[in-house]
Amino acid sequence: MKQQAAGVRPWYRGAVGCGLLAGLATLIQMGALAWVVDDVVSNQATLGDVAIGVALIVIAIAARALAQWGQEVCGQACGLRVKQQVRARLLVRLQQLGPVRLASRHSAGLASQLVDQVESLEGYYSRFLPQMVLAALIPLVYLVVVFWLNWLAAIWLLIAAPLIPLFMALIGMGAQRLNEAQFQAVTRLSGHFLDRVRGIATLQLFGLAERSVEEVSEVAHDYRRRSLKTLRVAFLSSAVLEFFAAVSVAVVAIYIGLGLLGYIQYGPAEQLDLFSGLFILLLAPEFFQPLRTLSQHYHDRASALGAAEGLVSLLEPDADEAAPAECDRSDKTASRELVPGAVELVNVELRHAGRERILGPLSLRIDTGEVVALIGPSGSGKSSLLQLIAGFIAPSAGQVEVRRDPAIAWLDQRPLIIQGTLADNLRLVAPDASDESLRNALTQAGLGQWLASAPGGLETPLGERGVGLSGGEGQRLALARVFLSPARLVLLDEPTAALDPETEQHVIAGLTQLAASGRTLIVATHHPAIMAMAGRVFAIEQGRLSRVERSADARETNS
Repeated sequence: MKQQAAGVRPWYRGAVGCGLLAGLATLIQMGALAWVVDDVVSNQATLGDVAIGVALIVIAIAARALAQWGQEVCGQACGLRVKQQVRARLLVRLQQLGPVRLASRHSAGLASQLVDQVESLEGYYSRFLPQMVLAALIPLVYLVVVFWLNWLAAIWLLIAAPLIPLFMALIGMGAQRLNEAQFQAVTRLSGHFLDRVRGIATLQLFGLAERSVEEVSEVAHDYRRRSLKTLRVAFLSSAVLEFFAAVSVAVVAIYIGLGLLGYIQYGPAEQLDLFSGLFILLLAPEFFQPLRTLSQHYHDRASALGAAEGLVSLLEPDADEAAPAECDRSDKTASRELVPGAVELVNVELRHAGRERILGPLSLRIDTGEVVALIGPSGSGKSSLLQLIAGFIAPSAGQVEVRRDPAIAWLDQRPLIIQGTLADNLRLVAPDASDESLRNALTQAGLGQWLASAPGGLETPLGERGVGLSGGEGQRLALARVFLSPARLVLLDEPTAALDPETEQHVIAGLTQLAASGRTLIVATHHPAIMAMAGRVFAIEQGRLSRVERSADARETNS
């Protein structure tokens, strides 16, 4: 959190400076008001005699309002920029983790961290941090003025002032723990609800829909109880601090009243007059106001610290992450030595924490325009090898050299379909593509007839996860994206799995066109037709690659 504050220091200083100006304007306003009242009551002054004092009060009020506005603007700018910085770091971190490591984290929990927990940081930087400095400086200035007027009244204020920060610290520790538990609860609630919505069809088939509703309701009630408990602590703490501030002001008021009446003969009480007594009495609430404001914003601190726990756990590198610098260097080296679409693996190994070696050591070079098939039983490491080449995960040892220029296209058996139109889904990979380019890509992927029969054409609405499309149509839509992509390297993970024979033919025909266009294809597959179109076939057994020699008939069929 200190690191984020360093990036917004000018706005932070601006908020503190405006707050100090507001405090000084308040001091001038109260002094002028005490002078005007004293002059009118004691000297029977007319309005003309106190015109300067009245003008000074008006100017001080205007300056105070302007300074408070500046403090609010600078504080909001500080909080907004911190949120932008943290969200940018989180997005970069999510990109570094890649889809493989992110699969172990719930998407609803990640969304909660990116939205709710980052939002909780704003109050800490926009309100609490500037107010913490103001709560130390402004009361000190007021204390010096009161000490100059009456040192005994200043001692009363000095005795009462530490009580507020003390109770703030005691209550704040409990509030921080409650906020941490609250953020964990909302993350669990988000994931719990999303899981039940995604699996509603399965739950309905097994007759568990009503039970799931009760479970979600119970989790929501638990979150409600935690939220109310946190709010209860916040309101009770504010009430306690307000009580101590009110009692302290009352003690000062009693002292001033008794001193003016002549009942207190000790110390400087005899020197009190209407101006000094009224000035001290007006300053007493303002002396505690910065501390009271800080106590109101102390909840922002507890919320920010609770959110920071979850954000730090996401930003910290995992134990099984390899150093990305080596992979980045290899990519830069590869960009000078390899042409677009080429791949080279040098003594690559892959391990995951707590597991044996998955791949390697293996070495392989694939030239641009080649079609390479990877075969092997499920769990042999075909998908892991594709993920290494794509950069989703870093190797534990060795180098993966890929010319990622301009990009890598990826196609697996579960393509991403977003809620939107058909054109929206295609333009994910080519935002500037024309409608004619979209139609050509769909035709190449075998969806030309489907597009012609669709009443909305390219504006046909699609639901999330492909609602409105069959499995084969969704696969061919993903293939159309590959045709639109400028990528020279195409990685395919079981592109024909779970497809009917007719759809398989359309997908294989599309892959044949891709290969004929000069792109590099690396396919993990079990399908004989895809193996037949490949120039080389490699089997993965026990993490090692071995070349599969094919018969002459197969080579002739391929040619």
